[in-house]
Amino acid sequence: MTMRNGNPDPEKFRDALATVKEDGKRNWIYPKKVSGKFYKWRTYISWLLLGLLFAGPFIKIEGRPWLLFNIFERKFIVFGAVFWPQDTYLLIFLLLIFFVFVILFTVVFGRAFCGWACPQTLFMEMVFRKVEYWIEGDAGQQRKLNHMPWNGEKIRKKGIKYLIFALISLLISHVVMAYLVGIDKVKEIVVQPPTENLAGFIGLMTFTGIFFFVFAWFREQACTVVCPYGRLQGVMLDDNSINVAYDYVRGEPRGPIRKNRAVAEKLGDCVDCTLCVQVCPTGIDIRNGVQMECVNCTACMDVCDDVMEKISRPKGLIRYASETSIKKGTQKLMTARVKGYTAVLLLLIGAFVTLLATRDDLGATVTRFRGMTYQEREGGKISNLYETTIINKTFQLQEVSLMAEDPQYTVEVVGATDWKLDGQTKLEGRFFIVKDKENIQAPQENITLLFLQDGKVIDKIKTSFMGPMSSSGGQ
Repeated sequence: MTMRNGNPDPEKFRDALATVKEDGKRNWIYPKKVSGKFYKWRTYISWLLLGLLFAGPFIKIEGRPWLLFNIFERKFIVFGAVFWPQDTYLLIFLLLIFFVFVILFTVVFGRAFCGWACPQTLFMEMVFRKVEYWIEGDAGQQRKLNHMPWNGEKIRKKGIKYLIFALISLLISHVVMAYLVGIDKVKEIVVQPPTENLAGFIGLMTFTGIFFFVFAWFREQACTVVCPYGRLQGVMLDDNSINVAYDYVRGEPRGPIRKNRAVAEKLGDCVDCTLCVQVCPTGIDIRNGVQMECVNCTACMDVCDDVMEKISRPKGLIRYASETSIKKGTQKLMTARVKGYTAVLLLLIGAFVTLLATRDDLGATVTRFRGMTYQEREGGKISNLYETTIINKTFQLQEVSLMAEDPQYTVEVVGATDWKLDGQTKLEGRFFIVKDKENIQAPQENITLLFLQDGKVIDKIKTSFMGPMSSSGGQ
């Protein structure tokens, strides 16, 4: 053990990960089965959250998905509200609200989200781990199976387990794709041959491989090595933050129960059974204090309460508590930090609601048609070709017309005179701007286009008009 000032270093556990051995190799974690009040409630909540996750792509509001994160078409739907590329500022506000909420929640309740609602924990502990227990048995049986030579039993159990893991991973990948491209597109990918939707098929297989790798092999390292949340908690937590914590005031000095020893040595309530370590999915000892690897899964709380009940001692030796409540017996939630983060969160929510309520119903962009300059027409006229993208952010049919602010320019829409857009759709159109050659004053002129709805100007867009310098303009 590392020495500090001639004494054993109590912080030595922070020098290495529980999932890595001293020689640098992987320390495979075999958590024991756990049961108890908190595990039961976590199971119920996981059923609810997983049900919502799998049902999400099928939930529609007035024909629109409940949630859609289509990064390919840059279209996002959050709780039925559609956000287009022109609404990037609103998405930024949503992200800011999310981040501030995460910080506020962590400052108050630690990493409760990781143990109760994180998809990684839900799938690992409530789906894949249960399948593993069902096929391979508890921790001791799993360890024995992994260390035995390959035989019929090992091949059969491993084969069945990994087949089920692959099928679950395939199911999860379909759900993720449904959130990215929509459930209708996923149905097309599934029904049609892979060659008809090669990109979609490759995406499904890639996601399946990633999920299988994470839940079959990478496991808790996704939380302890990859996820930044655990590393950030060090700067977000304080002594008033509520975490899964060991009451060292009550539990120390620890030691096993022996006749008359507890009285003679005045031992604490911790009997040093190490069950809290054996059930931990990340392999840590919660008695060492708050640690980056702890995901607040409450497994140690359940198993410790069970031990305390058997030896007729009060439950809650490991419980939800803050450092202040353990030391002083008092808990303060509304600290200055909490009040500050709450105020910032409320301001962001207020700004977001205001921007959402005042955003334009229609949005439009105009670009010059690629690879073309100007065209000379009969009758001494010059025209330029443009492209426009119009987005209807409302849920009603909208008709849009276009004209130039300067009457010297004439707009000729390719196709229909007016553009009609259904609710929450976008339209891509083309149009010409025409001007008499003799009135052109410069090779490139700035013009303003007016987009009208029911005769009312809803947007003004500036662009340029190119043409030859006329003889009159050059004089």
